[in-house]
Amino acid sequence: MSAEQTFDVVVIGAGSTGENVADTVVRGGLSAALVESELVGGECSYWACMPSKALLRGTEVLEEARAVPGAAAAVTGEQDVAATLERRNSFTSNWDDSGQAQWVDGAGITLVRGVGRLDGEKRVVVTSSDGTQTVLLANHAVAVCTGSAAAVPPVEGIEDVDVWTAREATSAQEAPGRLVILGGGVVGTEMATAWSALGSQVTLLQRGDRLLAGQEPEAGDAVAESLRGRGVDVRLGTSVSAVRKDGEDVVVVTGAGEVRGDRFLVAAGRKARTEGLGLETVGLTPGEYLDVDDSLRVRGLDWLYAMGDANGRALLTHMGKYQARQGGAAIVARAQGHQVSLADWSQFVATADTAAVPQVTFSVPQVASVGITAEQAADRGLPHTVVRYELGDVAGSALFADGYAGKAVAVVDTEREVLLGVTFVGPGVSEMLQAATIAVVGEVPISRLWHAVPAYPTMNEVWLRLLETYRG
Repeated sequence: MSAEQTFDVVVIGAGSTGENVADTVVRGGLSAALVESELVGGECSYWACMPSKALLRGTEVLEEARAVPGAAAAVTGEQDVAATLERRNSFTSNWDDSGQAQWVDGAGITLVRGVGRLDGEKRVVVTSSDGTQTVLLANHAVAVCTGSAAAVPPVEGIEDVDVWTAREATSAQEAPGRLVILGGGVVGTEMATAWSALGSQVTLLQRGDRLLAGQEPEAGDAVAESLRGRGVDVRLGTSVSAVRKDGEDVVVVTGAGEVRGDRFLVAAGRKARTEGLGLETVGLTPGEYLDVDDSLRVRGLDWLYAMGDANGRALLTHMGKYQARQGGAAIVARAQGHQVSLADWSQFVATADTAAVPQVTFSVPQVASVGITAEQAADRGLPHTVVRYELGDVAGSALFADGYAGKAVAVVDTEREVLLGVTFVGPGVSEMLQAATIAVVGEVPISRLWHAVPAYPTMNEVWLRLLETYRG
């Protein structure tokens, strides 16, 4: 017989999004159960953001030091691969989630380990590893925060090959001799950067005509040039038709011939982790992203919410956490009988998902962007102009590194004279992104931005140059 427990809110998935939903509702005075079948902390903590950036940080530091005479003389050796991997391991707590589980308990959240599955309205059945079942009943809401998984394309023979996804690429305990990567998005370019610097011979295959296709063209062009300069074989316009094993080799068949490697990393997008979730018991289709309104409530159901990658709106850790805070606040307000405003930028909605998504690709050079690109502005029929400036032409960049090369791109709404999007490409630009995010979210008029004086000599002086270029 199954045990039965009742909570105000049941959250399925204890990644960073689920943790934030549970924390938000508990802080709002509700009780919450948090269900997890793997590691508390989820993808970001163990197989994505944290381990990948730990793999990349040493390369970034060395690049910066070598670009400054005087400091460059101190760089007398190569990166210690074993030490880099060990530091990466430390950021994942060696894939031990006891610290995060302790935080959950300290936050007043009940952690239930096992596979959670919907079983009708406001009812979740959790099956533990020993087969024991617990039924969790929700007074107010169930939140699906199960995230996404790597999408493996239906390439001939791929099911017979032990492919890597982002999980294996970020947790590997040694550098593969030859690494073939399918996909030139964020995962593909970051892992090409990381593993080529740690000793792998890397081939990067991209079906489209540029890397980082969702970004401004300057971003993909700069990253491709950099990767090629460090020995990565970047092949654009290349489709994969088949994969097979040949002894210890993985053979990847393309239109231009075969590529051999020791490991084959598939970085070709994501898919919703909503299979086996019991969605059919509440009239929804398993395996699909959950369609939600701006308060993150699933359309057609007044008790079911989906935050983070499970809804497909903005597949980034920080956006999932943002949705968790916004949707969690909506759950609390509705539970307390308060009105929930769905107006843009209210405290209960995730407007930034469509207007101001910030993102950093930690390649060399870095790419930092927020808002929409020029292409997206055109697709939406928005009146706009594009302003570009060489980031290396400001004094702060010259001080940062000899021969600094980078770009700044701003998309300006010419009717309202506000920023629609900003992209920076270059070393160290990630720390410039929040100012751009505030400008886009706040719809700060260009006339007011003139009074935001950048400190000299910093790279932020590019803001003044962008405004001057816009005004002519």
